[in-house]
Amino acid sequence: MMMVFSFLLGSGIKAQDQKNDVLFCYGDFYPEQIKNYSVVVLEGLHFSKKDIQILKENNETVLGYISLGEVNKDAAYYDSLKEFTLGKNEIWDSYILDLENKQTFNKLLDLFEEAMITKGLDGLFLDNVDNYGPYGPTPEKKPALVNFLSKVKERYPEMYLLQNAGVFIIEDTHRYIDGIAIESVATNYNFTTHNYRLRNKKEFEEQVQHLKAIEEEYDVPIILIEYADTHRLRDKVLDRIKPSGWSYFIGQIKLQKIPVFN
Repeated sequence: MMMVFSFLLGSGIKAQDQKNDVLFCYGDFYPEQIKNYSVVVLEGLHFSKKDIQILKENNETVLGYISLGEVNKDAAYYDSLKEFTLGKNEIWDSYILDLENKQTFNKLLDLFEEAMITKGLDGLFLDNVDNYGPYGPTPEKKPALVNFLSKVKERYPEMYLLQNAGVFIIEDTHRYIDGIAIESVATNYNFTTHNYRLRNKKEFEEQVQHLKAIEEEYDVPIILIEYADTHRLRDKVLDRIKPSGWSYFIGQIKLQKIPVFN
């Protein structure tokens, strides 16, 4: 689940040290302040179509958030889907979706239409896709996910889809997506102790090699999403990830505001 680190610069917020910078923020913010990002990912409920238009004028691609694997109680559509869920994710206090269920399938498809027509977004950031992989709670539902993505691309061929994780099913999804975001390649946030930390160097290097192989085989752009809470940790993360040349984001785990590093 899910802000390239940023600096306040006069009239706007702008990333400084990466050509293909990206921004993730699920909290509210002033759209006029967000400028010069290649990708902005936000929570669409906070913004009007006019807000989105302002963001699109000042940034390349503006995406809303949607989970294809789970639904939170705070979601406006939770009540219509709760009786069809398959269990609970205790870490995020969310409920596992069943894409084989017709009502769930159609409701999520409606949300894609809302993103494109009502909000005017360029596309969506697809969270919890890894639920359908071999280590997720619903690997047997992978055909339903692929069918859903196929339907989305058939209906909205111009829609930009950024997949979060799900590297173990990229061979099935790559033809429908425009990029893949990978969380915690250099970092390894501890959800039990709530500590920000670096990942073991060997694990980091193995993940990088795996991602390079995926990038080469499927020609899918990669964005790294890393979590840090201090300048010191952020700088260590940068030392690790910048040689890859991949676009990246560094922020705090809740993604509710522009990151501030102490």
